[in-house]
Amino acid sequence: MKKIISFVLVTMLAVGCLAGCGSNEAATTGEAVFKIGAAGPLTGGAAAYGDAVNKGAQIAVEEINAAGGINGTMIEFKMEDDEHDAEKAVNAYNNLKDWGMQMMVGTVTSAPCIAVEAEASVDNMFLITPSGTAVDCISGPNAFRLCFSDPAQGTKSAEYIGVNQLATKVAIIYDSSDPYSSGICESFKAEAANQGIEVVATEAFTADSKTDFKVQLQKAKDSGAELLFLPIYYQEASLILQQANDVGFSPKIFGCDGLDGILGVENFDVSLAEGVMLLTPFAADAEDEATQKFVATYAEKYNNEVPMQFAADAYDAVYAIKAAIEKAGVTADMSASDICDALKGAMTQINLKGLTGTITWDESGEPNKEPKAVVITDGAYKAM
Repeated sequence: MKKIISFVLVTMLAVGCLAGCGSNEAATTGEAVFKIGAAGPLTGGAAAYGDAVNKGAQIAVEEINAAGGINGTMIEFKMEDDEHDAEKAVNAYNNLKDWGMQMMVGTVTSAPCIAVEAEASVDNMFLITPSGTAVDCISGPNAFRLCFSDPAQGTKSAEYIGVNQLATKVAIIYDSSDPYSSGICESFKAEAANQGIEVVATEAFTADSKTDFKVQLQKAKDSGAELLFLPIYYQEASLILQQANDVGFSPKIFGCDGLDGILGVENFDVSLAEGVMLLTPFAADAEDEATQKFVATYAEKYNNEVPMQFAADAYDAVYAIKAAIEKAGVTADMSASDICDALKGAMTQINLKGLTGTITWDESGEPNKEPKAVVITDGAYKAM
């Protein structure tokens, strides 16, 4: 009986270990793997972004591993929740280092990314943020960006509005306490004059006062604005659209990638977002083969969800790492610092044909690709 019990216990323990390893075959065999870490908001007000980044990156990792890995080496991926908080992001980064992270996708939002990049720069840890747009997110030579920076988003938004003659009088509502929002606001205003756009009102709010926007909306309405520019995140944008409707203010609405996610806000009347435009390099209804395949895989894997830009950014970020590893001849037994040194040079030599465009990088870590825009039509994002 003792032998039978011992056998059962050993068998249960073995099964438990295999279950804990999930589908990562490399981890069960003890083979060397590339360990890619990520951090972003998986809970809290910006959770839609982190959730999308996690899912998009997971799809890329699974595709690469299924195709034989990177030069025969599998990828192990792990994401930590930073709750869109700088201090918690640094804690997440340290947890990932303890796990053995060799390179990083993230963080997802700007303020946490700035804090983490300061640590990663000291460690010489390679970092590519899929969606951290503030200039200082990639201040070190170890850091690269997949998305446009805040200045680029503001400039490209003004250009798009001007070239397409969407409006000549624009009001702005932005978060002066957030580097993402304030950075885009300033670059938009700088470019607006070049596009024949008059900024007739610039109204700020802060993290401590982001639920009641009636004063800002009334000033924007009184200014005669034809278009309201919202370089903010989707939670606040959903409240602004509701309150604009309440005060009878119905201008055109234009935003940046922060508005992506507004259709998923709980209890939000999505009809209020009809016609909202946002600058984004990814549209789920695009007809190219790569986008259609990604959208279909995403829907199958994640209960018919439609991927947003952040998912596509993360997918491309993982493939950028793959291309740079292959270009540099990096191997999994190298230290994180040696990997970083190799990837820094390789990133400026690759040309990635991704979901978000054909992308190259310069030595500053900034991407070069064409901007696009989408409009919300019948409760879905449509390419413009």
